[in-house]
Amino acid sequence: MTPGVILLAATPIGDAADAPPRLRRALAEADVVAAEDTRRLRALAGRLGVHVTGRLLSFHEHNEHDRAPELVRAAQDGARVLVVSDAGMPAVSDPGYRLVRAATDAGVRVSVAPGPSAVLTALALSGLATDRFCFEGFVARRAGDRARALAGLAQEPRTMIFFESPHRLAGTLADMAQAFGADRAAAVCRELTKTYEEVRRGPLAELVAWAQDGVRGEITVVVAGAPPVAARAEDHVEEVLALADGGARLKDAAAAVAAQTGLGKRELYQAALARKS
Repeated sequence: MTPGVILLAATPIGDAADAPPRLRRALAEADVVAAEDTRRLRALAGRLGVHVTGRLLSFHEHNEHDRAPELVRAAQDGARVLVVSDAGMPAVSDPGYRLVRAATDAGVRVSVAPGPSAVLTALALSGLATDRFCFEGFVARRAGDRARALAGLAQEPRTMIFFESPHRLAGTLADMAQAFGADRAAAVCRELTKTYEEVRRGPLAELVAWAQDGVRGEITVVVAGAPPVAARAEDHVEEVLALADGGARLKDAAAAVAAQTGLGKRELYQAALARKS
């Protein structure tokens, strides 16, 4: 590691053999290691055969605000600061975002040692579209808040990725089926890279039934984006008539709206005529 830097390092999400060589070097060289759970970090270092000689600090969601300035000052003083979460990449649904903001505001260099990611692993295994996707993290715990949040995503065209706890999975899938439609394709990825890794794919209604008996382990849910809604001339007649009311010829107004929407000029013109009559 370079002195005077904060390094965010991804840790294995299950199988310790997925740890990259750079993580091993960083653990051995760091002057300060900020870990979400220090006991889990020591256990991981033991499995990797690495002896951590740097100062080991706890760094989690409850103390990130107070700990971030301390880590920034350490890097300013020339320390090699390593930040790790329990699994995956720090700052992605884990502590790290506030630290990165504080470091960049202070002019401290921040770097990343990439590695395992439950988000990308689940996306790749889901069998759903990977060209465009969004990560939504954990959904709200309260049923009403969760239902409203999911309703707001009902027309999201990108593949959506969520984290969820095992005991809330069945309820969340049921709410997804209500918000997105029972036939919306999805995948539940469980215990990724671990001995009992499992991926269940199917429509949400089928996954709801499967989850009723209870599911264990670390859960990532991937849901297909909303299918595109075909534009209809009737939905854009008011735009045509508004242009016509502003002085444009009806045919010219229809042509202008057609250029914006991709609909046919004749189709829009006929729909506008029908509305006027």
